Amino acid sequence: MNKQTTVTAQTRQNLIDAFWALYCEKRIEKITVKEITEKAGYNRGTFYQYFTDIYDVMEQIEESLIPAVHELPPISIPNESIGTPLNMFMALYEQNSKYYSVLLGDKGDPAFASKLKNSTKPIIRQAFLGKYDMDTVEFDFILEFILSAMIGLMSYWFIQGKILPAEELVSLIYDLMENGVMKRLQSKKV
Repeated sequence: MNKQTTVTAQTRQNLIDAFWALYCEKRIEKITVKEITEKAGYNRGTFYQYFTDIYDVMEQIEESLIPAVHELPPISIPNESIGTPLNMFMALYEQNSKYYSVLLGDKGDPAFASKLKNSTKPIIRQAFLGKYDMDTVEFDFILEFILSAMIGLMSYWFIQGKILPAEELVSLIYDLMENGVMKRLQSKKV
């Protein structure tokens, strides 16, 4: 990599980091290009060399965090266990926790969870394809339920400061999906 390419990549990253620091403090519509460039130490013209506007910065961050289908590990479901997708989501969360914990939190982008679900649905759908004789519409609702639950619980886990060890969280999610919430509650009855 030549020196100019390195400087260009670093400048872009500095602008992204400045935006992200501001986004962690306030809503996107309250952030200005001027604030970003002052925080990063550049002028407005430099910002526009890399981004069209503030929403473009957010879009580029989100695109970098959403795995493409070909980037996801293959899922095999030998015993119809959903363990692999759980591990896949846990790895994604851990790798991108700085961003996921904010984007999927209360102050985040509501559309990001949908983007994340839509990027992973095809690989999970493929893993289950042909294993069940089920209406495709019903199966899509089941996938939405599973992915929403996994994303929701992992987001909550981050917000709560990872108070459960990761293995316990995965085990809890697996148990809830395998046995259901009511069975889990019944097993803990006093």
